[in-house]
Amino acid sequence: MAEDGTYRKLLSLLDEHGAAYRVIEHAPEGATEAVSRLRGHEPAQAAKCIVVMVKVGKKEKHFALVVVPGDRRVDLQAVKALYAGTYASFASPDIAEELAGSQSGTILPFSFDERLELFVDPGLLAHPEFFFNAARLDRSIALSTEDYVSVAEPKVTPLSLD
Repeated sequence: MAEDGTYRKLLSLLDEHGAAYRVIEHAPEGATEAVSRLRGHEPAQAAKCIVVMVKVGKKEKHFALVVVPGDRRVDLQAVKALYAGTYASFASPDIAEELAGSQSGTILPFSFDERLELFVDPGLLAHPEFFFNAARLDRSIALSTEDYVSVAEPKVTPLSLD
Protein backbone atom coordinates (compact mmCIF):
# COMPACT_ATOMS: atom_id res chain seq x y z
CA MET A 1 0.00 0.00 0.00
CA ALA A 2 1.55 3.31 -1.17
CA GLU A 3 0.12 5.19 1.81
CA ASP A 4 2.16 3.14 4.29
CA GLY A 5 5.36 3.96 2.39
CA THR A 6 4.48 7.67 2.37
CA TYR A 7 3.57 7.53 6.07
CA ARG A 8 6.91 5.91 6.93
CA LYS A 9 8.77 8.40 4.71
CA LEU A 10 7.10 11.28 6.57
CA LEU A 11 7.98 9.93 10.03
CA SER A 12 11.58 9.29 8.93
CA LEU A 13 11.87 12.85 7.60
CA LEU A 14 10.48 14.35 10.81
CA ASP A 15 12.71 12.16 13.00
CA GLU A 16 15.78 12.93 10.88
CA HIS A 17 15.22 16.67 11.48
CA GLY A 18 14.34 16.29 15.16
CA ALA A 19 10.90 17.84 14.55
CA ALA A 20 8.48 18.17 17.45
CA TYR A 21 5.44 16.10 16.53
CA ARG A 22 3.06 13.52 17.85
CA VAL A 23 1.04 10.81 16.14
CA ILE A 24 -2.69 10.74 16.84
CA GLU A 25 -4.65 7.56 16.14
CA HIS A 26 -8.37 7.97 15.44
CA ALA A 27 -11.31 6.49 13.54
CA PRO A 28 -10.76 6.63 9.76
CA GLU A 29 -11.80 10.07 8.51
CA GLY A 30 -10.68 12.35 5.67
CA ALA A 31 -13.08 15.29 5.91
CA THR A 32 -11.44 18.31 7.58
CA GLU A 33 -14.33 19.30 9.88
CA ALA A 34 -14.96 15.75 11.09
CA VAL A 35 -11.32 14.79 11.63
CA SER A 36 -10.68 18.09 13.44
CA ARG A 37 -13.41 17.10 15.92
CA LEU A 38 -11.84 13.65 16.37
CA ARG A 39 -8.44 15.23 17.04
CA GLY A 40 -9.89 17.90 19.36
CA HIS A 41 -8.91 21.16 17.68
CA GLU A 42 -10.42 23.98 15.62
CA PRO A 43 -10.55 23.45 11.83
CA ALA A 44 -8.33 26.55 11.41
CA GLN A 45 -5.48 24.44 12.86
CA ALA A 46 -5.94 21.69 10.27
CA ALA A 47 -3.87 21.64 7.09
CA LYS A 48 -6.13 21.25 4.06
CA CYS A 49 -3.83 19.96 1.31
CA ILE A 50 -5.01 20.30 -2.28
CA VAL A 51 -3.20 19.50 -5.53
CA VAL A 52 -3.87 22.17 -8.17
CA MET A 53 -3.11 21.89 -11.87
CA VAL A 54 -2.19 25.12 -13.67
CA LYS A 55 -1.98 25.40 -17.44
CA VAL A 56 0.38 27.92 -18.97
CA GLY A 57 -0.58 28.23 -22.61
CA LYS A 58 -1.80 25.13 -24.41
CA LYS A 59 1.00 22.65 -23.68
CA GLU A 60 2.62 23.46 -20.34
CA LYS A 61 1.21 22.20 -17.03
CA HIS A 62 2.38 22.78 -13.48
CA PHE A 63 1.21 21.10 -10.31
CA ALA A 64 1.10 22.88 -6.97
CA LEU A 65 0.46 21.40 -3.56
CA VAL A 66 -1.50 24.16 -1.85
CA VAL A 67 -1.87 24.01 1.93
CA VAL A 68 -4.50 26.23 3.53
CA PRO A 69 -6.17 26.37 6.95
CA GLY A 70 -8.97 23.82 7.26
CA ASP A 71 -11.66 26.49 7.61
CA ARG A 72 -10.70 28.16 4.32
CA ARG A 73 -10.81 27.34 0.60
CA VAL A 74 -8.05 27.38 -2.01
CA ASP A 75 -8.05 30.54 -4.14
CA LEU A 76 -7.56 29.04 -7.61
CA GLN A 77 -7.13 32.49 -9.17
CA ALA A 78 -4.23 33.24 -6.82
CA VAL A 79 -2.59 29.89 -7.65
CA LYS A 80 -3.04 30.55 -11.37
CA ALA A 81 -1.37 33.96 -10.93
CA LEU A 82 1.71 32.34 -9.30
CA TYR A 83 2.50 30.71 -12.64
CA ALA A 84 1.08 33.44 -14.90
CA GLY A 85 -1.22 30.63 -15.97
CA THR A 86 -4.16 30.62 -18.32
CA TYR A 87 -6.25 28.08 -16.37
CA ALA A 88 -6.25 26.49 -12.91
CA SER A 89 -8.31 23.67 -11.44
CA PHE A 90 -8.10 20.97 -8.82
CA ALA A 91 -6.02 18.11 -10.20
CA SER A 92 -7.93 14.94 -10.97
CA PRO A 93 -7.96 12.50 -8.02
CA ASP A 94 -5.72 10.06 -9.93
CA ILE A 95 -3.05 12.67 -10.62
CA ALA A 96 -3.30 14.21 -7.14
CA GLU A 97 -2.90 10.82 -5.48
CA GLU A 98 0.00 9.82 -7.75
CA LEU A 99 1.91 13.05 -7.07
CA ALA A 100 1.13 13.07 -3.34
CA GLY A 101 1.73 9.36 -2.76
CA SER A 102 -1.52 8.96 -0.82
CA GLN A 103 -5.27 9.01 -1.28
CA SER A 104 -7.40 12.16 -1.25
CA GLY A 105 -8.22 13.14 2.31
CA THR A 106 -4.76 12.04 3.47
CA ILE A 107 -2.49 14.24 1.34
CA LEU A 108 0.45 15.55 3.35
CA PRO A 109 1.60 19.18 3.55
CA PHE A 110 4.95 17.93 2.22
CA SER A 111 6.00 17.20 -1.33
CA PHE A 112 8.06 14.10 -2.02
CA ASP A 113 7.71 14.51 -5.82
CA GLU A 114 9.78 17.06 -7.74
CA ARG A 115 6.81 17.73 -10.06
CA LEU A 116 4.78 19.04 -7.11
CA GLU A 117 5.67 22.54 -5.89
CA LEU A 118 4.73 23.25 -2.24
CA PHE A 119 2.91 26.44 -1.19
CA VAL A 120 1.41 27.23 2.21
CA ASP A 121 -1.00 29.99 3.13
CA PRO A 122 0.35 32.14 6.01
CA GLY A 123 -2.94 31.69 7.89
CA LEU A 124 -1.97 28.11 8.73
CA LEU A 125 1.34 29.26 10.17
CA ALA A 126 -0.35 31.53 12.75
CA HIS A 127 -0.69 28.61 15.18
CA PRO A 128 2.21 27.09 17.18
CA GLU A 129 1.23 23.66 15.87
CA PHE A 130 -1.12 22.32 13.26
CA PHE A 131 -2.67 18.98 12.37
CA PHE A 132 -2.99 16.83 9.25
CA ASN A 133 -3.85 13.30 8.20
CA ALA A 134 -0.58 11.43 7.84
CA ALA A 135 -1.07 9.70 4.46
CA ARG A 136 -3.63 7.50 6.25
CA LEU A 137 -7.24 8.05 7.23
CA ASP A 138 -6.66 6.63 10.73
CA ARG A 139 -3.52 8.55 11.72
CA SER A 140 -2.79 12.22 12.06
CA ILE A 141 0.22 14.29 12.98
CA ALA A 142 0.30 17.29 15.29
CA LEU A 143 3.41 19.16 14.14
CA SER A 144 5.28 22.20 15.42
CA THR A 145 4.70 24.97 12.87
CA GLU A 146 8.26 26.21 13.27
CA ASP A 147 9.64 22.73 12.56
CA TYR A 148 7.30 22.33 9.58
CA VAL A 149 8.62 25.49 7.93
CA SER A 150 12.20 24.40 8.62
CA VAL A 151 11.76 20.86 7.29
CA ALA A 152 9.32 21.34 4.38
CA GLU A 153 10.63 24.76 3.22
CA PRO A 154 7.30 25.73 1.62
CA LYS A 155 6.80 28.90 -0.36
CA VAL A 156 4.59 31.05 1.89
CA THR A 157 2.00 33.13 0.07
CA PRO A 158 -1.69 34.00 0.56
CA LEU A 159 -3.70 31.39 -1.35
CA SER A 160 -6.96 31.04 0.58
CA LEU A 161 -10.51 32.39 0.61
CA ASP A 162 -13.05 32.45 3.43
